[in-house]
Formats: sequence, structure tokens, C-alpha cells
Amino acid sequence: MNSVLRLLFFMTASMVACTVSAQGNLASAAAALPNAKPGECYAKVIIPAQYKAEEVEVVTRQAAQRIKVIPAEFRWATEQMLVKQASKKLVALPAEYETVAETIEVGPAETIWVSAKTDNAPPASPALLAAAKAGGINLDAAKPGQCFHEHYQPIQYKTEPAQVLVKAASETVAVAPAQYDWVEERVMVKEASKKLVDVPAVYETATEQVLVTPATTVWKKGRGPVEKIDNTTGEIMCLVEVPAVYKTVTKRLVKTPATTQTMEIPAVYETRKVRKVVAEAQEKRAEVAAQYKTVNKRVKVADAKFLWHEDSDSTHIGDRTGNRICLQEIPAKYVTVEQRKVTSPASFRSVEIPAEYKTIKVLKLASPAQEERIEIPAQTQKVVKQTKVTDERLEWKPVLCQTNMSAKIITDVQRALSKSGFSPGPIDGVIGTETMHAVDEYQRRKGLPRGGLTLTTLKALGVEI
Repeated sequence: MNSVLRLLFFMTASMVACTVSAQGNLASAAAALPNAKPGECYAKVIIPAQYKAEEVEVVTRQAAQRIKVIPAEFRWATEQMLVKQASKKLVALPAEYETVAETIEVGPAETIWVSAKTDNAPPASPALLAAAKAGGINLDAAKPGQCFHEHYQPIQYKTEPAQVLVKAASETVAVAPAQYDWVEERVMVKEASKKLVDVPAVYETATEQVLVTPATTVWKKGRGPVEKIDNTTGEIMCLVEVPAVYKTVTKRLVKTPATTQTMEIPAVYETRKVRKVVAEAQEKRAEVAAQYKTVNKRVKVADAKFLWHEDSDSTHIGDRTGNRICLQEIPAKYVTVEQRKVTSPASFRSVEIPAEYKTIKVLKLASPAQEERIEIPAQTQKVVKQTKVTDERLEWKPVLCQTNMSAKIITDVQRALSKSGFSPGPIDGVIGTETMHAVDEYQRRKGLPRGGLTLTTLKALGVEI
């Protein structure tokens, strides 16, 4: 085999469905293969798409319209043209005034809280006002001139008798011990049990023919000389018959299986003295009452607090703290001023100015421009159109490979290709690159399945196998 054939064989081997050693993958590929006889080879080939010719009417020029324009018509007429619009003229009228005297408040009347009932007393602090409000004074209801002062009332106590626990209630605990006696009893010192005794198996020897591999037919990778032309060639598969394989083996058969026998072993007893409890240990509890003592206890009845009263209220308890607030009224302040008031505001008077016109000659539209549309019919032509009936697809087809191919068949193929006008290269009975290019070109021209030397191609070339 020359270097070209080695290259072609390597390219073909890369496309096969599986290898002889990978029987599992081959079985999955063969599941889609057709029924075949031993010695036949199949390959995945491209079945070209099928078309049919049908006559259709094609629009060569669409329907249209031609537009004819009819110009507009005009006539002369006279019109009054506005040369100056009507307008208004405004005449200013001055305002009228008078002088009047008016009293104006320059300082409003107000009331403030101060810390004493004097004219120059300092203002009361917010904290002092907050304390008076917390002590019960309604500051919002106070009237000017009222004063309030603060008193301190200390904590108040009272004395009353109370029972004090000097010894808590408790209880005493005494223990009565358990009581025992000796008695005789029959005691089991060893439980009853079972003993298993082995009984061995009995064997015999026999010979037998064992089927190692059943007879079958398997799909194996086809062996050249077919090459992959343009990435469209499928896998090459051949159906081969494989005979069954047997092996003689000697078997040791079980005549009687191994088993066991069960033997009963009785329990063992002895008479022994046992110390048993006659009466359980017990506890005895006795209650001890609590002890108390009567004492005089000082109890708080009122917390210390600050109270506020009006100065005129003398019904208070406790000492004054010195804090005092008074509501003082400050009168409003006024001044008299002369004012110049407007008795009649400035305004405008409107004077009408009429519009001005002049007579002119104008060209007026008598009838507008128009369009006239003339229909132009469409033009059509009948043409023959190729319509696809079936898509291009891959199928398993019977092919020639090294398994079922001879040099005579290759020579006949090369001569048939040359006679049909396709150059297969030298007519030497060996498939090379030129021969397979010629086969592929022949299949494309004739619309035949592509991907190898199929039986369909051989039949088309007139080559018999």
C-alpha cells in the first residue's frame, strides 16, 4: 500500500462508526443499520435533496398610476386693505390726597412673670416657672398683679407596732433503720442453652460443555480503500459472522449440603442462704413552729415635697423657701403721627382711534389645481420554478470497501468514470485521491447519494460486482 493509500485509509478509519475492539459502541451504531448478510458493507452517505419543476406566474411590473396635473385658475377683484389697525390712546389722570392725624401703637401691651412685686424686679427663670407649675399653680389662669410663693414640707412618719420573725418554722428528721432476715432459696447458676454440631457436605465430580461465546454476526469497521472527500462521507460498516466458542469444564457438585444438629443443654441450680429485707428504712419528720417578737416600727406616711400658694393663702404647712413669682402687666405705648392718604388713586382714560383702509386690486383663486390619476395595469410572466420535495439527509447504504472490493471492480469504475467525462486519474485498479474526486463529482452531477462507492453509483456507472 503506497503513502497515498495509507493516508486515505487513516482518514477513512477516523470516520467509522466504531472499531473491532470497541464492540459496545459498535452495537449501538449497528442498531440503526439495515438487515444484511455476512460480507456486506454499509456506510453513511448523503442523500441529496429532491426538487420538482412547476410553472408559476411572476409579476414583472407591478400595477401603478400616472398622475396628470390640471393647473389652478385665478381672476382679478378689488378689496379694502387694512393699512392701520384701530387702537386706543391712554390719557393719565393724577391721584388726589388728604392729610389726617392717627395714633399708632409702637409698643404692644404684655404680661411677664417676675421674681418680686416691684417695678424693676428681674424676670422669673423658666426653671422657677416649671417648679411653680409642678407645685399646682395654673400659670395660664393667673391674672396681672397675682403673686405666688413656695413652701417646703418635710417627710412625715408615724409609729406602729409590728411582728418580727426571730426564728423561722422548721422540722426535725429521725431515721428508722431497715430490718433483715436469712432465708434459703434455689438459685439458677447457669441458664439452659443449645449446642450446634456441624454435619459436613457430601460432593461428587461431573464434566460439562459450557458455551463461552454464542455464534453471532457483528458489524465491524470497513477497511479502505474509501476516503473522506469533503467532510460529508459517513461511517463504513461490514456484517461479519462470528462462530460460537465452547469450553469443557469439570464441576464438583454438592450431593448433600452441609448442615447442623441442635443439642439441648439443661439449666444448673443450687440451694443458697439469702439475706432479704423484712422492713425498709424509714424517716420520721416533726414540725417546729416559727417564733416572733413585737417591736415599734416607724413608717413613712408622706414624702417631702414643695408646695406653691398664692400670697393671700395662709393655709399652708412648712417653711417658705424664698422662691416667689408675680405676673406683671406692661401697658402698650402709642405715638400720634400725620398721614397723607390717597382719596382718589391715579388712573388712565382710554381714547378710541379708528382703523384706516385703502382699496387695492388682488388676484383671487377661481378654481384650485387638481390631479387626474390614470391606472397602469400590472404585467406578469410565466416561469419554471424548482420546489424542494425532500431535504438532504444521511442514510446507511451498501458500499464497496476492502472487504468486498477487487482490483477488477476498481478498474471498471475508473473506465466508466473516464467514459462519462470525469477524470479518475490512472486506470490502475487502485483508488486514489483523483478517483474519489471523480466519484464525488459524478454523484453530485447525477444527484446520487454521496459518501463512498455505493451500489447505486456502481449501477449508474454500469459496473457489476
